[in-house]
Amino acid sequence: MADMKDMGGALSAQFRGLNGRHPGQWPLIPRILCGVGVFVAIVGLGWYFYWNNQLEELALGEQEEVKLKEAYKGKIQQAVNLEGLRKQKAQVGEYVASLEKQLPSKAEMDALLSDINQAGIGRGLQFELFKPGQVVVKDYYAELPISIKVTGNYHDVGAFTSDIANLPRIVTLNNMNLVTLKDGVLTLDAVAKTFRYLDKDEVSAQRKGGKK
Repeated sequence: MADMKDMGGALSAQFRGLNGRHPGQWPLIPRILCGVGVFVAIVGLGWYFYWNNQLEELALGEQEEVKLKEAYKGKIQQAVNLEGLRKQKAQVGEYVASLEKQLPSKAEMDALLSDINQAGIGRGLQFELFKPGQVVVKDYYAELPISIKVTGNYHDVGAFTSDIANLPRIVTLNNMNLVTLKDGVLTLDAVAKTFRYLDKDEVSAQRKGGKK
């Protein structure tokens, strides 16, 4: 116990009379503690003013690295599947081409109107109305509505609608209205819509209109 007291007294003695003295003249223990305090203060200031921002930037960089790695893996996967994607693209192109063939050109519209008319006549129907309407120009195609009114028996009217659906060109029946007359005779009112390609002048006009 006496030794501990003596040691404590010796340490206390080193901290007496430090006021007014240059730190370089302080005893060993106070100089060590002062150096430790300065070191801690420098580390704290460095952390607050410099290292903290650096660590945040490092964390952001690590997140960006993870994103880039994921993107790289995705591109590698795409590269592995490139041949399959090319085949799919070719298949889609063929499918689109087959659909485009079902759209007549402007010059073929008269023939298509004749096919619709013949489909009704071939089923023994009487046309009370067959009136092409105003062409409606869309973004990539033109739509032609045709108001029709036919009269015939139930089976012939049904067969006529089936024949329209089976035409090589796309024709749809819209706003259909069936009225039953005497002796099982039906009257069908409908709007047949067919579609065609836009010619070059129409495409140019559409593009100019889009720009405006």
